Order: sequence, then C-alpha cells, then structure tokens
Amino acid sequence: MTDSNPSFLGRISLAVSTFFSILGDGEFAAGVLRLRNGGGSAAASAAPAPTPAPVATPAPAPQPAPTLKEASPDAALQLLGLLQRDARFIDFVEEDIKNYSDADIGAAARLVHDGCRATLREHFTIRPVRDEAEGSRVTLAEGFDATSVRLTGNVVGKAPFNGSISHRGWRVDEVRLPKLTESHNAKVIAPAEVEL
Repeated sequence: MTDSNPSFLGRISLAVSTFFSILGDGEFAAGVLRLRNGGGSAAASAAPAPTPAPVATPAPAPQPAPTLKEASPDAALQLLGLLQRDARFIDFVEEDIKNYSDADIGAAARLVHDGCRATLREHFTIRPVRDEAEGSRVTLAEGFDATSVRLTGNVVGKAPFNGSISHRGWRVDEVRLPKLTESHNAKVIAPAEVEL
C-alpha cells in the first residue's frame, strides 16, 4: 500500500469515522492506542497467519419438491356409498362386535367380503402390479418405479436390487364409477331409513 497524504476533507472524514469507531469498538480503540504509543497493531503482532479457507465443494442441486394435487373427496365418498349399498360395509365396520360370537362375525364377514368384492369388480379393473408369483426372485434395475415397488428389509446401496416378491401389489387399470347429478350430496353415503 502506498502512503499518500489525505486531503483536508479526507482527514476530517477519517477523524470522524475513527472517533465513532473508538467509541463503539473497544478492540479498535485498543489498537489505536497501541499505534499512538508506537507499537504495532494487535492484528499484526498477536494474530497468527491466516489459514487458507477450505474450498467448498458445490452442493448438488436440490431436487424440486413434488407437486401435490388435491384429490376431490367425491369419488371416495361415492365408493363408500357403493360399498355400503352393496355390502353393508359401513354397518359392519361401525358395529360393536365385542358381544358377537366368532361364528356370527365370520358369517357377517363372508357376506361383507362377497359384497365388497362384487362392488370392486363392477366399478374397477384391478390387476397385480407384478406378474411374478409371490416368493419369486426378481432384479430391480436402476430407475425402477418406486411408486409401484416398495423396497422392504435391509435396503442398502443403489440399484440394481435383488430380492423376492413378498406381495405382488395392486393397481387400478380402469374406473367405472356412476356419474353424479349436481344435486347429489356425496357426503351422505347411506341415507337414513324411515319405515312407514
């Protein structure tokens, strides 16, 4: 740095800023006092040589958050209504079954199962996600569809993964729900009944 004499206005600016720095910063004031008494700056005498700053490796670009779409509850409510109508599903689930025998519960479960199965088959085409039999050994290559296959057990490392199918999974290929009129209240999944 070359020494040059600051102008009169430069010296006034330096004096004012130094004045306020001395009042506001005790370490700065101690350094000015050492310089005035003929000593070196505290930074020059006491501070060790600066260590080079570590070079930061660039962080990988963050993945954008998946876009969440809000599902209309109407289709779910409609399905509950169909399961109630054809299988008495809600009646069965909401019933307190503590006082019934296992035989009575089993007989009711068989009726509910048959009705639910018929309703699902009438309104949906449901197929297995994987065609292999349960217990079959499979290899999942890199880039496999993680929404269709969930890894369980000791999941370590990256694909390819070798394992056995513990559940084939289910997917819906076709939906055939009835159309609803504008005035239909889908929240009423089973109307109250009044016998006259």
